Amino acid sequence: MKEPCRQNILWTGQRHCHDVGGSIIPCHGSGQDAEFRPGFPWPTPRFNVLDKYLVQDRLTGLVWLGNANYFEFPLPWDEAQTRLADLRKQRAFGRTDWRMPNRYELRSLVDHGASKPALPREHPFRNVFLNWYWTSTEAAMAQGYVWRLQPEGGRMFFGNKEEESFLWPVVGTATINLSPEQLHAQARFSSARDGMGRVDACTGLIWYASAAYNALPLSWSGALTLVAQLRITSGLPWRLPTINELESLVDVRNHSPALETEHPFGLVHEGYWSSTTSFYDPAWAYVLYMHKGAVGVGFKKNQDFYMWPVRTAISRQAL
Repeated sequence: MKEPCRQNILWTGQRHCHDVGGSIIPCHGSGQDAEFRPGFPWPTPRFNVLDKYLVQDRLTGLVWLGNANYFEFPLPWDEAQTRLADLRKQRAFGRTDWRMPNRYELRSLVDHGASKPALPREHPFRNVFLNWYWTSTEAAMAQGYVWRLQPEGGRMFFGNKEEESFLWPVVGTATINLSPEQLHAQARFSSARDGMGRVDACTGLIWYASAAYNALPLSWSGALTLVAQLRITSGLPWRLPTINELESLVDVRNHSPALETEHPFGLVHEGYWSSTTSFYDPAWAYVLYMHKGAVGVGFKKNQDFYMWPVRTAISRQAL
């Protein structure tokens, strides 16, 4: 029998709550990311410096070059792959398995409670440029495009392979599940007993059955207020998802929407608010662009995006 689909959603790193203007407020009763702090917790310390060249992330087990700009200049995607092949051939730093990180691996480094760079505050990396870094994950929406991460604020969008971006090599295999293993025999989503939600077998989260809970787009505070009302009327612990929880829904093989082909959610809008404030500018919050599968931000005061309630069904601290 095939193994079930499993995915560990990481803690975002968010430590404070903010109002729509960006000022810090008490977290209790805010409904924001930092009030609940869901997700797989980070170890302390987060990183282990193996030598003057290599750094191991104790959260994922992956080993990264300590120099985040080893090649000195941004490169087209194909040339970046050639440089990686050279590293493997040369047995650089004693390793022959150098590769480009995939989308999930590169995002695992992001601390959404930091910016410039959006990396954990005690990180030991050198020469982290605040511009786009390549991943190995191709974009389903556009042929010849791949996903890229911007460490300045933690956004993720796709870019043309012929453009130039930085390369941050990685080695090893993650010791926790960062992405859904599409090996499960049963459907990924099933109905919750109350009928209001759909259980994600990969993460243990329960998503509201309709991805179109509100008919019109809301401001960020409007989304927080609406989900709080749902929590009261339903008697269930619905909340606004963190950006990492929203991103866990993304199936990078698909677009419009970027969800599993047989998802049960009906009408899916383009953009959804997360409960995670942008540390780069706390007057903004992170948004998941569901048609593309991109991670961006939205101005909290604008009525631009929708709300997709979530609640936790099963503890996924260790899968």
